[in-house]
Amino acid sequence: MTDLSLVIRPERTEDASAIERLHARAFGPGRFARTAYRLREGAAERMDLGITASVGSFLVGSVRMGPVRAGATPFVMLGPLAVDPSFEGRGIGATLTRAAIEGARKAGEGLVILVGDAPYYGRLGFAPVPPGRLVLPGPVDPARLLWLELVDGFRDRAVGLVEAVRA
Repeated sequence: MTDLSLVIRPERTEDASAIERLHARAFGPGRFARTAYRLREGAAERMDLGITASVGSFLVGSVRMGPVRAGATPFVMLGPLAVDPSFEGRGIGATLTRAAIEGARKAGEGLVILVGDAPYYGRLGFAPVPPGRLVLPGPVDPARLLWLELVDGFRDRAVGLVEAVRA
């Protein structure tokens, strides 16, 4: 992974402002227009599944998950995953993603979806959602809509428009 003194730990309420600053550094203002961001806007967050990475007192990475559903089938959406630009390429994003997936598995979740780069997330077990199977409420490159089944057979129940579970 890296030779940094990296501390991976669950997200805490007091991390919120540091995570917002991290998102601004990692994604810039264009993040507000993305479909995945819009889907999460105003939605509940699974604080129990949020993971952070720090070097000393500096928060260098974060991943969150939020509850979503397609029809009556609930599951979680991974994101945003953010790593400070000065710490990219050191395996922090993959480490955070693995920790979040393991947390979702332990919490009894059956499926994780995300919008992201298939080659990057494919090495973590994600695969493209078959075309038309799940639909997000906005434009998304279908090749970037990915899922990871945590419970065998769960994805058979996930069909239709994906909606955020509101706070």
